[in-house]
Amino acid sequence: MKEIGIILGGPQGAGLETSMAVLGRALARKGYGVIADREYFSNITGRHSYIHMLISSTRLPRSLRYPVEILASIDAETIFTHFDDVVEKGVVIYDENQLNKNIDNIPSIEDYTREKIKTKLAKLGVSPVIKNVVDYLEKERNIKPIEIDFTYIIKLLTQRFKIDPRQASRYVSGLIVSAVSIVIGLEEKFVKYGFEQQFRERRYLIEHNIALYELVNDSIARFRNIVKIDEPKIGLNKLMIVTGNDVVAIAKIVAGVRYQSYYPITPAADESFTIEKYEYNEVNGKAVGPIVVMQTEDEIAAICSAIGASLSGSRSSTATSGPGFDLMVEGLSFAGANEVPVVITYYQRGGPSTGQPTRGSQSDLMNAVFAAHGEFTRVVLSSGDHVEAFYDTIEAFNIAEKYQVPVIHLLDKFLANTIASIPVPDIDKVRIDRGKIVFNGPSYKRFDLSNLISPRAYLGSDNIVMWYSGDEHDEYGHIVEDPENRLKMYSKRIEKMKLILEETPLDIKMGIYGDKNPDYVIIGWGSVKGVALDTIETLSSKLRLRYINMKLLWPFPRKEFLEIVKDTPSERIIAVEHSYGVNIASLIAMATGVTVTKKIAKFTGRPITLNEMIEAVERIIFKNERHVVLSYGA
Repeated sequence: MKEIGIILGGPQGAGLETSMAVLGRALARKGYGVIADREYFSNITGRHSYIHMLISSTRLPRSLRYPVEILASIDAETIFTHFDDVVEKGVVIYDENQLNKNIDNIPSIEDYTREKIKTKLAKLGVSPVIKNVVDYLEKERNIKPIEIDFTYIIKLLTQRFKIDPRQASRYVSGLIVSAVSIVIGLEEKFVKYGFEQQFRERRYLIEHNIALYELVNDSIARFRNIVKIDEPKIGLNKLMIVTGNDVVAIAKIVAGVRYQSYYPITPAADESFTIEKYEYNEVNGKAVGPIVVMQTEDEIAAICSAIGASLSGSRSSTATSGPGFDLMVEGLSFAGANEVPVVITYYQRGGPSTGQPTRGSQSDLMNAVFAAHGEFTRVVLSSGDHVEAFYDTIEAFNIAEKYQVPVIHLLDKFLANTIASIPVPDIDKVRIDRGKIVFNGPSYKRFDLSNLISPRAYLGSDNIVMWYSGDEHDEYGHIVEDPENRLKMYSKRIEKMKLILEETPLDIKMGIYGDKNPDYVIIGWGSVKGVALDTIETLSSKLRLRYINMKLLWPFPRKEFLEIVKDTPSERIIAVEHSYGVNIASLIAMATGVTVTKKIAKFTGRPITLNEMIEAVERIIFKNERHVVLSYGA
């Protein structure tokens, strides 16, 4: 096979994120393309979590699909939850000690989910016991069961290395990695590399996990390479395998960030943790930093401290998700009124309220565009994948400082918690633009009206005095309520939007993919990009499709958008989004007058997969449906 889909499942807290990282690095080291999404409950331990992965020998994957070829389970709940997600003639790996588990005796399963699974099994004539489910898969679906005695293997390991039995459970994640590697024929040296990269500071864990690999191999050697994937032919000498959080953190360091604030919140916090590792460091002999990473008491302090750092001359940013952003909006308004360049990295998750803290969403589009009182220029920039996220992060700082405006970099949980193998970014393509800066001058006017973009001086600059307040002000920053002054100052701030639209290159505003003379145009933004591109490619033999990946969401690039869709009737435009309302369609209507009535929505908190996206597009085009709601995924 050219590609293999895998699900790794188990209880939250069992180390599945580690399994994803180790296996991903091992596969990327050999040269495979990898993408893997982490789906997890918002509790510390116990609830069902899983990794959904796709490995390719010929390309860098952009989206996920069902069914998968391999289901590797740590616990019984994984089998119950995902038994129907495995392709015929696939493989299911499981712990033989779970065979007698009845679904009614698994307390971690939500009651709603339990009844749904029991109903599905009853229709198949299968009683809700793992042994019966495995028998059904083997006899009716021709799925190969691979049974492993987890308890025995872990016991052998703990005895050999005199490991405290209370620490034994931490090795289950390595056992799953080993089992999957053996089943797909991944050589030991690559598995060892994965463990070395994950545990580089703890050599004893590398030794233990390599020994664990050998024990698992002794147990299931007869199944080695039972699921065969072609040798990799991607042809790239260097690949990075990173999460979205990590790639944004790396880009911030490259961009020259010197202050990052945050209050811990899913799924944004990991970005700050990555930056913290490099607060004081050296890369190729050159100092990186110092970078101040500040965990504040709340999100209000996070945005206000980032504003303060920016006023003093530091490239500054903060990272948050929906609930945290809601608290930041007064600070956002202050930044808009005082023309403060600051970047807010906004990772969307399921709402409203606490909603689904660990699930994905794109329902905060209008919040990013319109949050905060009053009118002022802000830029909302989105990224469709890990590569875009790297370059867009740097561009967000350039826009913020060049035009002296707050920039919201709008991402989501899917990108944040997905690892992907990507080409190493080309640093030669990176440019840094800090805008108009002055360092001294006795007659300095911070808000000089002679130009839309006033020269910016840092607090503490020689022989320069400036004033900042939350009130309307004159050119110096003094509070002034005169209507004539108000007219000039208010207009100056808002009219920067025209300048941004005029000067921003098309590739920052949007990406255009697919057929140049399309029958239908699909429009989306953010992490929809990968599945949309795979969809138009898959359907290219019977449909001429184009995908428009909207990147500059505000100010909306009306002129360029209308030019691109001018030959496409509005009834042949399809909008897709992870939200109930498919809000990009409303934004397009408001900004351009184009009414998009064909929509694909998914708001379960799970990513849109290729199989359901293809089906949705076909339903709209061939069955004339107008609104398709997707729901696949556990």
